[in-house]
Parts: sequence; structure tokens; C-alpha cells
Amino acid sequence: MDASQDRSVILLGLDVRDDALYAEYRAAMLPILEEYRGYFEYDLTVGKLLKSKGNEPINRVFTISFPNREARARFFADDRYVAVRARYFEKDPPVVAPNAASIVEIVV
Repeated sequence: MDASQDRSVILLGLDVRDDALYAEYRAAMLPILEEYRGYFEYDLTVGKLLKSKGNEPINRVFTISFPNREARARFFADDRYVAVRARYFEKDPPVVAPNAASIVEIVV
């Protein structure tokens, strides 16, 4: 199996400011995610943050898994996903704190 076929898992940390609107965002983006065979593998709320890069607050940590990097790239570039993300993340005030996303890619 070449590297382009390795499963791609991303670990994200966010500062969610409005749980109800964030749930709406998740409901809107989930069908698009599933089209690319992506899914949430783990999803946690954080009660106490011990360390954070750049001292950004994080209250939600989760992983999204894709069958490969190409599927992940196509999902994040999909015009429908971009529109959903803009609807919730570019609000005033935003559902998620700006610049609070920490993303780590894990290739399995």
C-alpha cells in the first residue's frame, strides 16, 4: 500500500463558544463528511486544560478519520463544506474562537 492510501486521522482542539450552534454545524457538515467516508472517531469535552500551544483555550478535542489524505483534502475543499464552515465559524461572534484550532495529522 502506498502512502497515498494510508488512513488519515486528524486530531483537533477547539474552543467552542456556543454548544447549540456547534451541534447545528456538526449536523450540517456530517452528511458531507460521510460522502468522503470520513467519521468522528473520538470526541471529548475538556474540563481542565493543562498545556496548550500558544496558550489558546481548548474545550473540545476530537479526531476525524478519512480513508486517505486525498479524501481528507477533497472534503475540506468541498464547496458545500466550505459554505457550512463559513456559516458557523465566520459569524459574529463565532461559534468557535478564532485561531483556537490546533490540528495534528496522524497517518495510520
